[in-house]
Amino acid sequence: MTSITLRRHLTDAGHDSDLIFLLEDIASACRATAYEVRNGPLKGNLGVAGSTNVQGEDQKPLDIIANDIFLATCANSPRLAALVSEEIEEVVWLKEPKKGDYLLFFDPLDGSSNLDTNLSVGTIFSIMQVAEDGDRNVLRPGSDQLVAGYALYGPATMMVLAAGKGVQSFTLHQGSGIFRLTHADMKIPEGTAEFSINASRQRFWEPPMRAYVDDCLAGKDGPRGVDFNMRWVASMVAEVHRILMRGGVFLYPLDEKNRDMGGRLRLLYEVAPMAKIIEAAGGAASTGRERIMDLVPTEPHQRVPAILGASDEVWRVEAKHAATP
Repeated sequence: MTSITLRRHLTDAGHDSDLIFLLEDIASACRATAYEVRNGPLKGNLGVAGSTNVQGEDQKPLDIIANDIFLATCANSPRLAALVSEEIEEVVWLKEPKKGDYLLFFDPLDGSSNLDTNLSVGTIFSIMQVAEDGDRNVLRPGSDQLVAGYALYGPATMMVLAAGKGVQSFTLHQGSGIFRLTHADMKIPEGTAEFSINASRQRFWEPPMRAYVDDCLAGKDGPRGVDFNMRWVASMVAEVHRILMRGGVFLYPLDEKNRDMGGRLRLLYEVAPMAKIIEAAGGAASTGRERIMDLVPTEPHQRVPAILGASDEVWRVEAKHAATP
């Protein structure tokens, strides 16, 4: 097994010591969250909490626990100015922001609807920097991200980072509690005949999305000339991790049911971080009509469509949209 630890990798990459400190705090929060997820059934922390988050979604006890872990752990960083969480309506300011201070955006427990069935869940996070002294603007495009990453709580606990060059994956060694590099310079395989979409929403899809999926489902006798597999886990972290490992494309498009909200997934702490990771691994990320990394948020919990994965597949979806009046 490789001896390269998360800290060694970050240090060798030449990252600022304060950024390393924050990323190690995030790793500690992920480690603690993984423990709570593993022991959720034993502690009675499954089911619903009887409360809702800012989006009006039912919160699970572990949503709240994971959020509290991240708030308490990451607040230790002396240069962390603010946190934006899926579970909290307002931005949490920790200090008067100074130029170069950090802004942390996070979804503490993505895919928590899977908890009761013991399927994979995760954490998504992103780090940006304060532009000027006193600047409290957190509505920044994905292209401003300094670091994006996620943790996957599955058979193994993994932490995937786009920090500097490329995408690296670290696996938690349960005995020592240390994240060790296990997948270096990850690249999305091209030519994979696999797509991920919630097919139960098919009746709400726009014509371009219907056309793309119909082409895939037509198989060898259709315009693509190959049989496709369809996957859906209802956890963005699990879907994106599979794409990094095996290729394919993740689709959560704009449709008749989510149009008034602007889409389904949240831009700042779900879609933009995943877009950075996917692009760093050689893929593409789009709403179907424009590049996700170029979007400027209008509010902290803004929703958008998400089409991301292998570049060829994302471009096919964009072409379907461009060809539709």
